[in-house]
Amino acid sequence: MKKGQIDWMVTLIPFFLIMSVAGLLFVFPEQSNAVIGQIRFFFGDTVGIFYLAIGILTLLVSVFLAFSKYGDIVLGSPNEKPKYSFFSWGAMMFCCGLAADILFYSFAEWVMYATNNHIAELGPVEDWAGVFPLFHWSFIPWAFYLVLAVAFGFMLHVRKRTRQRYSEACRPVLGKLSDGFLGRVIDMFALFALLAGTATTFSVATPLLAEIVATLFGIQISHTVISIIILVLTCAVYTFSVLHGFKGINFFSKACIFLFFGLLVIVLVVGGQGRFIIEYGFQCLGKMFQHFIELSTYVDPQRANNFPQDWTIYYWAYWMVWCIAAPFFIGNISRGRTIRQTILGGYVFGVGSTIVSFVILGNYSLGLQNSGAADFIAMYEQTGDLYALIINIVKTMPGSTFILILIMITMILFYSTSFDSIAYTAACYSYKKLGENEDPHKLIELLWCLLLIVLPIEYSECQHYFGIPDWYHHDYHGLEFL
Repeated sequence: MKKGQIDWMVTLIPFFLIMSVAGLLFVFPEQSNAVIGQIRFFFGDTVGIFYLAIGILTLLVSVFLAFSKYGDIVLGSPNEKPKYSFFSWGAMMFCCGLAADILFYSFAEWVMYATNNHIAELGPVEDWAGVFPLFHWSFIPWAFYLVLAVAFGFMLHVRKRTRQRYSEACRPVLGKLSDGFLGRVIDMFALFALLAGTATTFSVATPLLAEIVATLFGIQISHTVISIIILVLTCAVYTFSVLHGFKGINFFSKACIFLFFGLLVIVLVVGGQGRFIIEYGFQCLGKMFQHFIELSTYVDPQRANNFPQDWTIYYWAYWMVWCIAAPFFIGNISRGRTIRQTILGGYVFGVGSTIVSFVILGNYSLGLQNSGAADFIAMYEQTGDLYALIINIVKTMPGSTFILILIMITMILFYSTSFDSIAYTAACYSYKKLGENEDPHKLIELLWCLLLIVLPIEYSECQHYFGIPDWYHHDYHGLEFL
């Protein structure tokens, strides 16, 4: 690590800011949650329409880039071949972009829609409960990733920029201001948003991992158990990441994909709901396309149900926060691919895999609900605990213990690829310049690994103040709006 390489202002200010926020969350959990709620209300309710407009615009831009003359541009030298095979590239892109959240949401998100008043207004639960998960996790969210991925890939591999930061991506608009104070402010806000988004992801999915561990080993779930899981998981993952870099991410992502799709095949084949899963998934996909414009522009101006504020706008903000890291990583590994290949390949692998996950895992439990074999809606309305609900869903499957172990290992691998890529991207921000084939120093990566651990633990502590059943509720997930 050469002297003068590190931009200590960009590195240390977010460090102290995050530590301060973590301290406030720990000392004043109730007040901190109230402040986060107010911030979320402002961005979600007051200016929420801009999230919807940006989502539609980004999707249109992705289509234009893919099918225009710009789609032929190679992210690298004109005759350069892709650095990774399509499978390796797609696996890393999918795993780094979604984390373990996809398992949590895929299993039970339809239940939350089924108990929402807006769904009751639209029609029967079975007509819409499976549609919204596909809409909220498919084309517009991945458009956020892919448009920025080709922009960052162009910046890194065609323009050969040595500053891997958001401020550098803003250079066409800001000019020399990107090198000054304004550029640093942009980078510090980007890093804070990245860490806040990481905290949200950990606080959503880690309790499910803890619930699985508690079920398998017969231990009592608590905040201490969740914190220990976070520490053990992240320490093991980050140690491997620091030692093995991109090779480790590539290995973890391919292993994760095999286990992930193995889980989907098991649920589809042995769960007993195969016909319903396929037919209902086909129907929901058609309904999503049929109503896509309506779903994308629904604002609820009279605030009759606040559905778009609580769901669509929340999700677009959630995905935008992940755009701080995921597109940089996707752009980095897309070297040698054309813009068209990157966008269309991203839609095929990213959106395709996401839809398959929600169709199989979600429709399995919905099939049991419709057949009368189980009443997951009543179970959720009674307890409000989605984590216990997911465990109960899995227990209805043959070989449920094996499936729980498979889910646990898959979640760990999802975490490994997602947070390895985040730590790598954050470490790049610390450098004033970083050569084309140069990686951040391991100590800088470790610094960011520490920050990526601290805030999720304290944020979950803040949520724990209000009880485990409330962990999911959108009112308590406002960090992404920061």
